Amino acid sequence: MKLGVVGLPNVGKSTLFNAITQAGAECANYPFCTIEANVGVVAVPDYRLDRLASLYDSKKVTPAVIKFVDIAGLVKGASKGEGLGNKFLSHIREVDAIVHVVRCFIDSNVAHVNEKVDPANDMETINLELIFADIDTVMARLDKARNMIKTGEKKYYQQVKVCESIMSHLEQGQPVRTMTIDKDDREFVDSMWLLTAKPMMYVANISEDMLGKSESSLVKAVRIQAQKENTQYIVLCAKVEEELTHLNAEEKTFFCESYGITRSGLDLLVEKGYALLGLISYLTAGEKETRAWTILQGTRAPQAAGKIHTDFEKGFIRAEVVPYETLMEYRGYNNAKEQGKVRSEGKDYVIKDGDVVLFRFNV
Repeated sequence: MKLGVVGLPNVGKSTLFNAITQAGAECANYPFCTIEANVGVVAVPDYRLDRLASLYDSKKVTPAVIKFVDIAGLVKGASKGEGLGNKFLSHIREVDAIVHVVRCFIDSNVAHVNEKVDPANDMETINLELIFADIDTVMARLDKARNMIKTGEKKYYQQVKVCESIMSHLEQGQPVRTMTIDKDDREFVDSMWLLTAKPMMYVANISEDMLGKSESSLVKAVRIQAQKENTQYIVLCAKVEEELTHLNAEEKTFFCESYGITRSGLDLLVEKGYALLGLISYLTAGEKETRAWTILQGTRAPQAAGKIHTDFEKGFIRAEVVPYETLMEYRGYNNAKEQGKVRSEGKDYVIKDGDVVLFRFNV
């Protein structure tokens, strides 16, 4: 999973990126401090892995990973090349989902590109620039489809119809992700790599003194926009999250308690990111390695096996499955199997989050 961290300049993108990846992206109080996209690969927090590894006495523990991409700040006119618009748009096309960081703190020492902290306006600026960029993309594809109609192929008539529908939606200021797209048209729409078709979640970046307090009017604006789009949002303080990375476990516990923080920003981002993209993790365990594997919800057993190796999918025979909680309750695979808790599943079985799986295959 690759999440692109975006937002206006000086909203806390790079600070948040540093906090969750500890990659040390440069942070400064001026626009376009981030020019090239910084990429950080982090382990997905999963308490089940260490417990399974302890149970199996595994020599190696391999978590699922997630990529965060810190993308250059966007400004009004980016879709026409203003600021670093072209770089921004090219980087964002490569991610699976967008993490839109919105400034919800007041600090006279940190410049705002529009000289005023206004989350609703800031969100609109970014969303409109993405919409404008998509309008250009769809218009080019629409013109091409109209020209190809003369060949008589029916698919071009349908492409014109789909493009006109998308154009109408975009011109109303609505992102493509809020559209209902027919399954038969999905492949064509995906081929356009539209920016507003990507799932988006919002991060309300608040100040330290707002932690643990009631929702401010700035955060409320973010929540309302997220609800309009029926998408995810979280509230955190990027500055505090970054400070946490420099503390040991004991200091971190004390620090979190003092601020009323129960879960880290990374935990929240991963949880919401998985929900946004419809992802789950299944687990494999043994003496050599305990590992988490990320798959889409609804993935059947052979395709899940293919995540490990293509031979597993090609020669799939069956999957021996036991839920993580059951495995821990019976203190191991053999005990669970003796009690009839290990199921033998075939090609049509849909893998569930937390399934501990042993694949049987023959090639």
